[in-house]
This record gives sequence, C-alpha cells and structure tokens, in this order.
Amino acid sequence: MRSLSLLLAGGLALLAASASAQERVVNVFNWSDYIDASLIDQFTKETGIRVVYDTYDSNEILETRLLAGGSGYDVVVPSAEYLARQIQAGVFQKLDPSKLPNSKNMWPLVSERVAAYDPGNSYSVNYMWGTTGIGYNPKKVAEALPGAPTDSWALVFDPKNAEALSKCGIDMLDAPGEIVPAALRYLGLDPNSSAPADLKRVEDMLASIRPFIRKFHSSEYINALANGDICVAVGFSGDVFQARDRASEANNGTEVAYAIPKEGAMMWFDQMAIPADAPHVAEAHEFINFMMRPEVIAKATDFVSYANGNLTSQPLINKEILDDPAIYPNEQTLAVLFTKAPYDSRAQRLVTRLFTTVKTGQ
Repeated sequence: MRSLSLLLAGGLALLAASASAQERVVNVFNWSDYIDASLIDQFTKETGIRVVYDTYDSNEILETRLLAGGSGYDVVVPSAEYLARQIQAGVFQKLDPSKLPNSKNMWPLVSERVAAYDPGNSYSVNYMWGTTGIGYNPKKVAEALPGAPTDSWALVFDPKNAEALSKCGIDMLDAPGEIVPAALRYLGLDPNSSAPADLKRVEDMLASIRPFIRKFHSSEYINALANGDICVAVGFSGDVFQARDRASEANNGTEVAYAIPKEGAMMWFDQMAIPADAPHVAEAHEFINFMMRPEVIAKATDFVSYANGNLTSQPLINKEILDDPAIYPNEQTLAVLFTKAPYDSRAQRLVTRLFTTVKTGQ
C-alpha cells in the first residue's frame, strides 16, 4: 500500500509539474494608464495565455531595461524614435508576418510614417499615436492670465506667461525627447536640430521658465489636471483627454481642454515590439495579433482617447473621438504636425544633459 501511495503521489507530482510547464504566459511592459483592463481578461479567456502586465511612465525607463538585456518581457511598447535606435542596437527581433494575419487591418498612412523609424515595419506594429501639446483648465487660465495665448507654445515658454500661470500650477513631461523639439519649434528652429548653438538657446529659454514649473513627470499630470490641482500641462494628447474624462465623471466642476499649438506639435507613435531575448515569442505574436483586431483596438482607443494605427477599427470607435481633430487630425491640423528623427548617441547625450541641467538648476 505504501508503495502504491508513493507511486500515486509521484504521478500526481509529475502531472502537476507538466501542467505548470504547459502554462502559457506573455509578459507585457506598457505605458501606465494605456489599456482597458478588460481586454487583458478577454485575451486570457480566449487563448488561455496568462498576461503578466507591468507599466512604466518614460521611454528612458524602458530603454534602460532593454539595453541591459534579460528583461524577461515578451511585448514592449517603445515610442518610435527610441525604437529606431533600439533596432540598431539589436534589441528587437523581426516579427513573423505569418503569425500576424490581422496586419491587413493597419492604416497605410500611419505605417508609412512609422517606416521612417522601422523600415518595412519589420520590427513593430503601431499601438497608438498622437501629439504632444498643451492641456489646460480654461477657467483657471483665464483668471490667472486674461487673454492667454492657449493656441501657442508661448503659453508656457514665455516667462511672463509661465510666471502668471504658476499661481495655478504648470506641469511638464519629464521627457527631453518631447520638450526639446517643441522648444526648438517655438524658437523658429528645426525640431530635429542638435546643433550646440540651437540647444543653448533652448536651454536658456527653458531655464527662464524653470522657476514656474511645479513638476516634471510623465503621468501624474493626468490626475492633477482632472482634480484641478494644476491649470496647465505640457503632455500627451490622450493623457489630457483622460484627464478631461475623469474630471467629467467626477463632476467636480473642472474643465480640461487640449490645444495643438499653432507653431506645430510633434506627432509620435508607440509601437508594439518583441525583444530579441523574449522568452515567449509565440505568445507575444498572439498578443500583438489580438491587439490588431478592429474591435479590440477600437475599445482600447475609446478607453485612452488616443488615435490608433488600425484603419479598419475606425467605424467602431466612439464618434466623438473619431470626429475630434485633436485626436484624429484633419488636413489643416496635420499640416502643422512634425515628426522627429531619432537622436544619435551624441545628440542624446547633449539633450539629456541639457534637460537635467534645466530640471536641477545645476
């Protein structure tokens, strides 16, 4: 009997080990507040693949993990300019088109622009895209600065305006790759410039408004805008719309608006990609293919208020979002949008040093 019990126990242990070995997992590393959680549950229910979902709030955090190697992640979502140099560094593996049949749903306009960063769209698939502009509280801004130029970068980059608005609070992205090109454009310079003289002008201008910036952070401004804790934020379009929706749901009397400055704003793309050392490559492809389904990505867009790179999803998107030119720009708005080429290592050092100097005052 004892031998039989041991045999049965051993058999059960082997079965348990086998079941554990067969568990399918995909480890996803994505931006904070960037997906409808019900989609994760839906994916697991449909495929049996468990999703381990972690978040970050800056490209720099993601890049540090990726360049160190052995991150353990299967799907990550870098912005396109970071993706471009990470491809050159061998961080990602090419996607297998045979495992991504839903790629037929993608929007050629977006894919063509992304190709500047990922030739042939070989390593990535667009998740969301948008602009970097100005979120603001119309009432508080009008009170603090009557006649405020809410359609211009001068709202925050002119020291006189920034000083007045500091009374109700200004937050700014902790992202040199977003802020420096906007500052260059405001100064009438090429947003792609890394010339020392141009960057010195940017540094001087940003230093002049630094005393009036409450915080540099790439996600906290969402709740700060929604709660009325600040009146202006330089941030991502979809984040500002999330703040607007949260304020509306809270019915707290706070109004949030978004402006694409007349001088121009940067158009960015967040791309789904698979690290070269991803432990679950098949599951990663399944997850990306799932996110390319029109009804799935439409639900994601409705949640985050960002445009996506999936053309077939557009009839399924909330009409208020689809018809909003600040989210899905019309031709007139597209005309003032720009993209930025990836920084080379030298330019990256210069821009990072500039931004650190401005933030710390040292």
